[in-house]
Amino acid sequence: MRILGIDDAPFTFSDSTVPIVGALLRSPAYLEAVMTSKVSVDGTDSTAAIIEMVRGSRYSDQVKLVLLDGIAFGGFNLVDIDAVHDSLRVPVATVTRDAPDMIGLKGALQKHFDDWQCRWELLERHPVVKIDTDHNPIYVSFVGIRSDDLKGILRSCTIQGAIPEPLRVAHIIASAFVKGESYGRA
Repeated sequence: MRILGIDDAPFTFSDSTVPIVGALLRSPAYLEAVMTSKVSVDGTDSTAAIIEMVRGSRYSDQVKLVLLDGIAFGGFNLVDIDAVHDSLRVPVATVTRDAPDMIGLKGALQKHFDDWQCRWELLERHPVVKIDTDHNPIYVSFVGIRSDDLKGILRSCTIQGAIPEPLRVAHIIASAFVKGESYGRA
């Protein structure tokens, strides 16, 4: 099964855009392709950028699951996972190490964005589910796949630690893309 993990690169809020990197792995850990795009920091173009990145790739027909490192790229540029799912016709899941602080997120959106209600709707549309791993739990939201099937796939493509390999590899590449070398945890 070919799984595409997508993560954004390190950025500052003074940047206008941030690179995003997709790492296509054949489960559990064979890297087959890397794709890149960019999104606006705190913008609203992440959904379109992801769809265009995948559709514009010669690997688009091979992607069977899209894993996102969270629902937000470049700050609060939130991905509409339903739109990605509908457009690409594959399941989409967000994965994070930490449970989201929904109250804090809502407050930050209200404080900084005129369109906070639209962004909030994307955040609360799908419940966040805790998945226990052999290490620390991860938190996922998803569309287009049953919970048990997603859990099995995530377990099968997690080599070490709690983060699935497609996201870990995307994180490493994205970090190196901007910093010259990889750093930090996925």
